[in-house]
Amino acid sequence: MPKISTSDGVRLNYLESGDARGRPVLLVAGFKAAATSWRPQLASLEKAGHRVLALDRRGHGSSDIGPGGGHTMERHGADIGDAIRLLGLQDATVVGQSMGGNSIWALLSQDGSAGIRDVVIIDQTPKMLNSDDWPYGFYDYDATNATTFFAESIPNPGRHSLASKGPVRVARLLRGMDLKAAKIPFTPAELELLNDHASRDWRPAVATSPVPALFVAGRESDFWPSEHAAASAALSPLASSVVIDEAGHATNIEQPKAVNEALLAWLSR
Repeated sequence: MPKISTSDGVRLNYLESGDARGRPVLLVAGFKAAATSWRPQLASLEKAGHRVLALDRRGHGSSDIGPGGGHTMERHGADIGDAIRLLGLQDATVVGQSMGGNSIWALLSQDGSAGIRDVVIIDQTPKMLNSDDWPYGFYDYDATNATTFFAESIPNPGRHSLASKGPVRVARLLRGMDLKAAKIPFTPAELELLNDHASRDWRPAVATSPVPALFVAGRESDFWPSEHAAASAALSPLASSVVIDEAGHATNIEQPKAVNEALLAWLSR
């Protein structure tokens, strides 16, 4: 498997396919998800002539976990920037699902827009903590439980059961996700990263981003109301949004055709 070394010496795995001369699309998966979770998007992107790359973030998939102190959103953002630089990407669309999306904002907040044409965020609110001015965070997560909510794992808000997804969507999830990697209890490094992720507010990064953004939400997201996409897009004149029907948090896996159509339409602008 090809690997790159980040600026702090951590080896990251990545997958590459498609036309090496095509405009690049860099795919960044969410918490505890591997690069292989993007399989439902690969054929469509390859057929459209893109150079397609999927990154295993540190501590994810086949990448190294790295030293202590590296389990922050800033470091994960810097890793994306390192990947763009080391792989020679120019005019790239960077697509992030879940925490992978906020890792992109972490990069852009560090003036890391070099090589990036635009970004796509799939079912990730820029602010997890609910507040009076942002009711689009993780269900039931607010100031009363801010320090304990993610202490041991990701709580199940109980809004959409697995059974409610139906056999087709469940089968897609089983094929698309690494169930061993999703096991609990989480490691100390994973909890450190999760809690840093949960406490952050990336709305200023969205508002000041120099690159266009598309926010994609699953209508039946397991973690937050789908209105987060439109609310996020409203933060920037360069942003827009779309909601995918009959899709949960793993939107790109549950409804790959609809997500691929939205992604290709965005790429062809």
